[in-house]
Amino acid sequence: MQISARKWIPAVLVIAIAAGGYFGWRYYADRGPGAGFVSGNGRIEATEIDIATKLAGRVQDVLVQEGDFVSAGQTLAHIQIDTLQAQRNEAAAQHQQAVNAEASAKAQIALRESDQRAAEAGVAQRESELDAARRRLARSETLSKEGASSMQELDDDRARAKSAQAAVAAAKAQVTAAAAAVTAARAQQTGAESAVAAAQATIERIQADIQDSDLKAPRAGRVQYRVAQPGEVLGAGGKVLNMVDLSDVYMTFFLPEQAAGRVALGQDVHIVLDAAPQWVIPAKVTFVSATAQFTPKTVETQSERQKLMFRVKAQIDRDLLQKHLKYVKTGLPGVAWVKLDANEEWPANLQVKVP
Repeated sequence: MQISARKWIPAVLVIAIAAGGYFGWRYYADRGPGAGFVSGNGRIEATEIDIATKLAGRVQDVLVQEGDFVSAGQTLAHIQIDTLQAQRNEAAAQHQQAVNAEASAKAQIALRESDQRAAEAGVAQRESELDAARRRLARSETLSKEGASSMQELDDDRARAKSAQAAVAAAKAQVTAAAAAVTAARAQQTGAESAVAAAQATIERIQADIQDSDLKAPRAGRVQYRVAQPGEVLGAGGKVLNMVDLSDVYMTFFLPEQAAGRVALGQDVHIVLDAAPQWVIPAKVTFVSATAQFTPKTVETQSERQKLMFRVKAQIDRDLLQKHLKYVKTGLPGVAWVKLDANEEWPANLQVKVP
């Protein structure tokens, strides 16, 4: 038994040395390139965009699949527009009615103005008759005083003069009525013009809704999810697709208080993804949270303050993303390295290396 135990001692020593070397390598490897650098774990993220309906309706078709690349302005899906087309036809008919009413109002204005001119001419005629009647009455009065005319003729001339004066008053009243009719006709024309404008605006609004029923990509990107399928009825704002803007890709990671306080906007960040450790992707700090994300209920000691972690956002270069769109994937985990000491040089394993 003693001889057997001695045989196992070298093997146990080898295992212990190997284990110690492994854990020692892990310990020193985790320490990173030096005190002038700090790192944080994170995942690749991108700006997400929901392609949704403006109005309630039935999905007619979806033209893209998950994973497809789309360009800005590309039509992605259609919503049925049968109801909108019927509303547009109705609005077009109302517009035509309003146009006809406007034309009728213009004709009425011309007619009323003609009546006004005729009434004004009638006033001139009646005033001329009144003047003649007054002259004749004056002569009759003179002849009656000289005894050359009878009283009957004088009374008749007086009656004619009064009748002519009444006719002038009636003609002037007709002119006033004709002028009022012209004003009313012009008011009707204004109302008809407003009705035409309102009907045209309704047509344009419905046409805009019809155009919005073609769901288009607001920017270039990649389709991530198909949320709805053809035939489904969605309410206003119902989601049909979800896409990501691959020109706006970033990594969000967290740094402790002391490190976050030394990070400036625009500072270089080097990202190493777990899925592609051979590449080092350049990025720049675009956001540092003003408040801690992991905050204890009470912060009373210095050791507790060291637990405060601040969110940092590193934006990946857009030109680089455009060159490798097919390889950009969100959700990939990795490590973001930040150089805190400007005098330090990036180690060889963290130098920028891109495909």
